[in-house]
Amino acid sequence: MKKLLIKELYYHHCGPVNLQINAGDCVAVSGVSGSGKSLLLRALADLDEHRGSISLDDILMTDLPAPEWRKKVALLPAESQWWFDTLGEHFPATDNEMIHYFGFPDNVMSWSVSRLSSGEKQRFALLRLLLNKPDVLLLDEPTANLDNTNTLLFEKLIEDYIKVNSACVIWVSHDAQQLSRICNVHYQIENGQLLRQ
Repeated sequence: MKKLLIKELYYHHCGPVNLQINAGDCVAVSGVSGSGKSLLLRALADLDEHRGSISLDDILMTDLPAPEWRKKVALLPAESQWWFDTLGEHFPATDNEMIHYFGFPDNVMSWSVSRLSSGEKQRFALLRLLLNKPDVLLLDEPTANLDNTNTLLFEKLIEDYIKVNSACVIWVSHDAQQLSRICNVHYQIENGQLLRQ
């Protein structure tokens, strides 16, 4: 049974955060711009300085090398990063079923990254993330650049991933309707505190 446990977490101007997320949970985090939502996800992914205890299935973050932790507790930022010229160079293996899920043609892996729209990059960033089979997904405004059709496809893919992999998800968004559709637990960051709604 997967479990992300956060104890006495302090980061930036926020804290303490105490939270347990169990397998199958999709946790919504909302709040005004600058409240610390994205910084919370970055702290959980061990990308930013923080204090406190974070563990996954009783394994402390500090007991794993950072790259290994980030495979298990994976962050999808609002703006994805790309290092190589072509899309295929970012994928050690190609899952054609996933590619077709979003309606892309078979030759898409030969495309130059520079020709991709921001929404296409975001969909492929998700697919790239899921290849590592993370136990926890940290999603930061993941559908902000997607149209309605692709937003619903994205949501369905996450819902299916949670069910199949018993994953935990923290979903940051300003879209209250989206959060009410997909999340079973809701929190808001106010004055540096994570408050249950």
